[in-house]
Amino acid sequence: MSTAAVFTPYTSENAPEQARGRVQAAEKSFGFVPRPVGLMAESPELLEGFLTLNGIFNKCSLSRLEREVLILTIATRVECHYCVAMHSAMLAKSGTDPELISALRKAAPLSDGRLEAMRQFTLQVMDKNGDVSDQELAAFLGAGYTSRSALDVVLGLGTYTLSTAANRMTRAELDPPFEAFTWHQH
Repeated sequence: MSTAAVFTPYTSENAPEQARGRVQAAEKSFGFVPRPVGLMAESPELLEGFLTLNGIFNKCSLSRLEREVLILTIATRVECHYCVAMHSAMLAKSGTDPELISALRKAAPLSDGRLEAMRQFTLQVMDKNGDVSDQELAAFLGAGYTSRSALDVVLGLGTYTLSTAANRMTRAELDPPFEAFTWHQH
């Protein structure tokens, strides 16, 4: 049996009762139920945890663009095709420079020094399970970030570890609005 066959992509009509309100809210927000939301609904607690953490992450000290750099850095590193496509689409829709989006998708250095510092620090936190060196932290702070920003990177990593791991386990297929941003590891 394939892993994908084990998980049900729930809709707002058939989602487990504990998850139904969150699935309906996602449908209202996106105009459809994103495949990962429907799949995470199998565990109402996972769906609640991710959406709650995502809401908190969206209020942290990092700008929208810095959060997207962090998310795409994580998503390319762990090879979450859904997150890369979805967040690429969101950046494109917001008018973000296509060269920045392309570099993030390729896991390549960014031309903006501050955003590159975010990308590098995110990778260091991931690779070292938070045990970054004094020099790595100093470089991040030297790019204009704060100690709060450093901890907000941990918040983003925790939030998107839930999402990317669930998306990969469930083999979440792309929804049509994100297909133009299909991604494969380079």
